[in-house]
Amino acid sequence: MLIRVTRTLQIDERDLEENFVTSSGPGGQNVNKVASAVLLRFNLAACTTLPEPVKHRLANLAGRRLTQDGILNIQAEQFRDQPRNRADARERLFALIREAAIVPKIRRPTRPTKGSKTRRLEAKSQRGDIKRQRRGGDEG
Repeated sequence: MLIRVTRTLQIDERDLEENFVTSSGPGGQNVNKVASAVLLRFNLAACTTLPEPVKHRLANLAGRRLTQDGILNIQAEQFRDQPRNRADARERLFALIREAAIVPKIRRPTRPTKGSKTRRLEAKSQRGDIKRQRRGGDEG
């Protein structure tokens, strides 16, 4: 089954793997009994539904969360219950994919105009004149 991330991007649910572990956060009496934290693993290397440029940008955005095998790990333990942590982990993954889907603008290097160069040089010479006037001569 495909999960829609944006209007044009979808990921296959088979590329997602969820493991439930005990959380280190608050939980009251259930803290050591209930596995409320979620470890979401997304197999980026095996994903066939994402285009290659998006996969490359996603790998750069993931940073340390991406393993050598091409698996993106997201751990969610913010909430006390499993369903909210599960939704949080998925939403964080989808937000990363949405950010990777944005094509960055290509920066074209520009050169300063002739007018800006002359204004800069005039401002420098005026500043130098002010400093030269401050020096003055001996008044003693």
